[in-house]
Amino acid sequence: MIPGRFPAARGKLLSALIPAALLILVSASASGVLGATPMDTTSAAGSNPPPSQAENPAGPESLVIATGRLDIDFSKHLVTFIELGADKCIPCKAMQPIMREIAAEYKGQVQVIFYDVWKNPEPGRKYGIQLIPTQVFIDKTGKEIFRHVGLFPKEELVAFLKKQGVR
Repeated sequence: MIPGRFPAARGKLLSALIPAALLILVSASASGVLGATPMDTTSAAGSNPPPSQAENPAGPESLVIATGRLDIDFSKHLVTFIELGADKCIPCKAMQPIMREIAAEYKGQVQVIFYDVWKNPEPGRKYGIQLIPTQVFIDKTGKEIFRHVGLFPKEELVAFLKKQGVR
């Protein structure tokens, strides 16, 4: 092939292949194909404790790093903000301070829960995610009201929460 002969076609091909390759890598990693070993989600008694204050030393209404079951009590908060990501994912790391700020600033109104889907892929399967980070917002009745994929800037996240009645 003569260098530079089809630069437009090569650019289109690369722009299509790169997102597809990333999706394959994320999916393979989350499913354990790339050597990531999913965490055993069963306790000695055969069931998992719900996210608890033991997993959340800052208090019961700030950020919960969930490693247990997927059953969450949505009824105590106007909105539950579930972040599905990974500790080693760069955009997920960028979301960590935003999640902590939201948990602190809207304590009692917004429940913030983080699942590392590389360590425990079950939440990713339950919520049907394809890329990380994915933010899923649930109302107090347990109904999904919004979903966002990628880094969610705090200003946009706060604007969404305010539309849901969070003050």
